[in-house]
Amino acid sequence: MTTTAPDRSADAPAADPAPAATPARRPRIRPGRIGLYTTLSLLVAVYLAPLVWALSSSFKDRSEIFSFPPELWPAEPTTANYTTLLETQPFWNWMLMSTGVALASTVAVVFLCSLAGFGFAKYEFRGKRVLFDVMFSSLAIPFAVIVVPLFILVAKLGLAHPLFALIVPWVAPAFGIFMMRQYTEQTVPDEILDAARIDGCSEFRIFWAVVLPLLRPALGALAVWSFLGAYNNLLWPLVIVSEPEYYTVPLGLQALFGAEGRQYDLVLAGSVLAAVPAIAVFIVLRKQLVSGLTAGAVKS
Repeated sequence: MTTTAPDRSADAPAADPAPAATPARRPRIRPGRIGLYTTLSLLVAVYLAPLVWALSSSFKDRSEIFSFPPELWPAEPTTANYTTLLETQPFWNWMLMSTGVALASTVAVVFLCSLAGFGFAKYEFRGKRVLFDVMFSSLAIPFAVIVVPLFILVAKLGLAHPLFALIVPWVAPAFGIFMMRQYTEQTVPDEILDAARIDGCSEFRIFWAVVLPLLRPALGALAVWSFLGAYNNLLWPLVIVSEPEYYTVPLGLQALFGAEGRQYDLVLAGSVLAAVPAIAVFIVLRKQLVSGLTAGAVKS
């Protein structure tokens, strides 16, 4: 005799109907944010206005650059300024000199500042605090104050050749050491260093293989800062360089500006071309720059 289970489907409660989709609410913009966005937009416009004017004026004739009332866009765009600049001036030599000096200086700054910052952050030695305070206080000294003593020192050391003098004085800036010291203290735990020592790593091996990979965001920010500073430097090349074959881009453009007739058209064209390497470096390292500058801003 077989028994069949009673059918409970009729007694089971009916499934609830699917809830009706509610329309997505649009995020409401608070009045405070409107004021913030408006202020930021105005600041962006103020900073971009000179760049846009320089770019448009580089395609203008010299007589049209200072026309009144000024016109943002050229009436008859021309590339004669760029052609004249590249044909009559050794502009590519200036670019090569500026880029080479900036790259060499950046490599030296990134390595030496990260090494010094690691030493200040993770080692104890006699006079450490005094040495760091003296180094940090040098940030308050304007460069114009030390330019003459620096020139005398470089000359007495036999480093007055432009290829050395444009790089050597800037390989360990105080700001870079301070930045790397702060970042190392916040991101590199002592336990990792102790573990590496137990494994038999030398102190330099610890710095190269363990510490440097952890400092990548700060290294990117320091590289951008160092490259732009060396690439745009004018005062020190103006003091140390006398031979035209060693002119950097700022020094070459200054020579055009100081020449008879003040060649504004060529200066504007050269300024636009000179901005290309700086913009390229910023685009490539922009993520590291933001990460390095915001590190430590939020406490965990």
